[in-house]
Amino acid sequence: MPSALRVENVTAQFGAFKAVDSVSLSVSDGELRVLLGANGAGKTTLMDLISGRIPCAEGDVQVYGRTITNWQEHRIASAGVGRKFQIPSVFRNLSVRKNIEVARCHSQSVFKNLRFRLPAADRRRVDDVLELTGLQDSAEQLAAHLSHGETQWLELGMLVAQDPKVVLLDEPTAGMTQGETSKTAEIIKRLRGDHSIVVIEHDMGFVREIAEVITVMHLGKVIAEGPVEQIEKDPEVRAAYLGSTGIL
Repeated sequence: MPSALRVENVTAQFGAFKAVDSVSLSVSDGELRVLLGANGAGKTTLMDLISGRIPCAEGDVQVYGRTITNWQEHRIASAGVGRKFQIPSVFRNLSVRKNIEVARCHSQSVFKNLRFRLPAADRRRVDDVLELTGLQDSAEQLAAHLSHGETQWLELGMLVAQDPKVVLLDEPTAGMTQGETSKTAEIIKRLRGDHSIVVIEHDMGFVREIAEVITVMHLGKVIAEGPVEQIEKDPEVRAAYLGSTGIL
């Protein structure tokens, strides 16, 4: 079976500067991969390449063996790649449930989605997503009234409701309390297996909680890859990012 996500020698170039420089990685079906590295390492740019936000100057991107290199963003999303950005984007004047229903509906028109009643199977899926994110008690509340952490969970739920094969998460715990971070770790671990997940994160405690395999980037290149125990002992990783403390 092909990899869920395969990136081969991809490069993102802005003038003479290579933000991503011949990067390769392979994510297995159902795997949870963490991208680690200092600011400017090229992690978010790599996600931009995969999701079609910026063009790939060189290399190839595949999802389950299907080449999606330089496709338009909506085509890549239709091919099964879902992405959550660091700053959440939800419909603040709609209820939590309606946000997830809109995400679940297959029409590209938000207004049609608002008028359309979902089939029973899709309504059950919405209930499942509310339970997964812990938002079932807030289902009828306006999204505008959610806390920061709850808003992040709602957007994650909206993404999951679309059933993407590959999920890209950019710093999903940014701005969260310790309790919210722990809950986010549990949500992401429950997604593992049903989805192949790539997470960018700086919170080392969170990384240790969720990581199966870590890919470390530095100055646009991959400098190490492996489990937590291997990565935190790697001298090049320590020099570039972790310092002497390791992954706490």
